[in-house]
Amino acid sequence: MAYQNSTVSLEQMLLQFMSEQDPMLSMLQWLCNQMMEAELSAKIKAQKSERTDQRTGYRSGYRVRRFDTRMGTMYLFVPKLRKGGYVPFFVTEKSRSETALIQVIQEAYVQGVSTRKIRKLASSLGIESISRGQVSQITRELNEQVEAFRNRLLQKTYPVLWVDALYEKIRDGHRVVNMAVQVVIGIDKDGKRNILAVQPMHEESESTYKDLFEHLKSRGLQDVWLVVSDAHKGLAKAIKESFVGCSWQRCKVHFMRNILARIPSREKETFASRLKQIWLQPDYQTATTYAETLMEEYEDRYPSAIQILETGLEDSLQFYHFEQMDHRNISSTNILERLNREIRRRTNVVGIFPNQDSYIRLVTSYLMEYHEDWSTGRSYINPKILQEIQEQRKAA
Repeated sequence: MAYQNSTVSLEQMLLQFMSEQDPMLSMLQWLCNQMMEAELSAKIKAQKSERTDQRTGYRSGYRVRRFDTRMGTMYLFVPKLRKGGYVPFFVTEKSRSETALIQVIQEAYVQGVSTRKIRKLASSLGIESISRGQVSQITRELNEQVEAFRNRLLQKTYPVLWVDALYEKIRDGHRVVNMAVQVVIGIDKDGKRNILAVQPMHEESESTYKDLFEHLKSRGLQDVWLVVSDAHKGLAKAIKESFVGCSWQRCKVHFMRNILARIPSREKETFASRLKQIWLQPDYQTATTYAETLMEEYEDRYPSAIQILETGLEDSLQFYHFEQMDHRNISSTNILERLNREIRRRTNVVGIFPNQDSYIRLVTSYLMEYHEDWSTGRSYINPKILQEIQEQRKAA
């Protein structure tokens, strides 16, 4: 809709709105767009295309954001800034009842609740104006939005990927099964975190992981420098075969747990304090030297633990070959562990999901919120560092 011409009279604008399918929603959407333009102009101290010495920033196009209200769902064109993020004040300050409304609908829909019962739930929150048609529209658009997000086109290069699995109880016919759902986070060239995949798996195997990576590649992904994951054999093999020339970083946290499982309880704390020093060394050579000393000291006392350490050590030290990056960011899957905890905090409310689709729907909806916040927030890895590494890789 184009209602940008300030010379259009109020009467003409009202006539334009009245010709829309939902006049009130159209008016609200126009008002939101005007408020965003005004707010951003005030933020950067300059109107669109205005030249002024007081300007503090520059516009950089628009991004589409879904905005749910009791009048209905609309898609806003939110202005973007070249540097820094911008979130409209009416989005961040949306009232409790509006937020509760969408959460009630999503949670209830996931559990297969009828639209009639959803309306009763909304009413219990003091929201009386929701109709059956609005419920159906929101749930239908939620499905479409989830599918669009999971199948969107990707950039060619994501320097770092983190891969980890969630396990949830999901009803499959008359049985309740534990299903693995793989979540993939990637860093783009701007150093921003992206949710790249939310993929259910009936089993963890080399073939299912290859399917996951092939799906990413079919959406545009070509170049990956480092993948961080645990040491599932099928996953590790799929990474090496799917991304030729890519390094694999075995998560140091999972690796330490595997080793410590072979240490007697009374000795765990002491040995763990020595063990973790391997990955705190300033460089690769010092880390390997320290590890060799530790293995020589303990190989007679804890042979099975030391054997695990010796076998997996090299894969757990790959982050040292990306010395420009902060090692704390790329040496483990902690970034995904934190995200998984947040997801489980929400899914625990549901318990057993009625089917796979309901679980994917809810989890993806939450992950889309994180993805959007990350896209407007600070970089996780400095983009200048990524540019330096890319130039070194081209020169090699």
